Amino acid sequence: MVSLRTGPRSTVTSTETVHRVTPGDAARMRALRLEMLADSPLAFLETLAAAAARSHEDYRRRITQASAGRTLAQFVADPGGPLVGHAGGTVLPEDLSTTVVFAVYITPARRGTGILADLVDAVAAWSKEAGRDQLMLEVVVGNDRAVRAYERLGFTDTGVRVPHPVIPALTELQMRRAA
Repeated sequence: MVSLRTGPRSTVTSTETVHRVTPGDAARMRALRLEMLADSPLAFLETLAAAAARSHEDYRRRITQASAGRTLAQFVADPGGPLVGHAGGTVLPEDLSTTVVFAVYITPARRGTGILADLVDAVAAWSKEAGRDQLMLEVVVGNDRAVRAYERLGFTDTGVRVPHPVIPALTELQMRRAA
């Protein structure tokens, strides 16, 4: 468990902890997932309608899969009520030394409070424990706020551009850093 930082960049006093999801987080994770998709529909690989149609049991199964093991993990910022942040990590199939950081989200009222750094640090620690020393993520070109936030965390633009996996008219840029 990681305690979230507070300090000069913080506008909200943080009392959250970052932890790997557990099966008991399934209902709160479902609520956060629906919030994520409503707030940032281009950032994730499913629609709000598709996520809302999935059963609670499906969410519980997915969270259970992400709660243990070395190939998939999800971390949440947990203030003890509704979850306020999420970041996942999974193995890059074509590069077993790299963890793909995915589904990064911070509740709007908590952005800029240090939660992003703590979530990414949790994914990085898990990645290193699993023997992977690199992190990679993709951001929609034009999402300059996200790019700047990731740059502050040590990610650099690799120059690689790929089509968005769901909306081919969009392009994503790839960023990397050490775990």
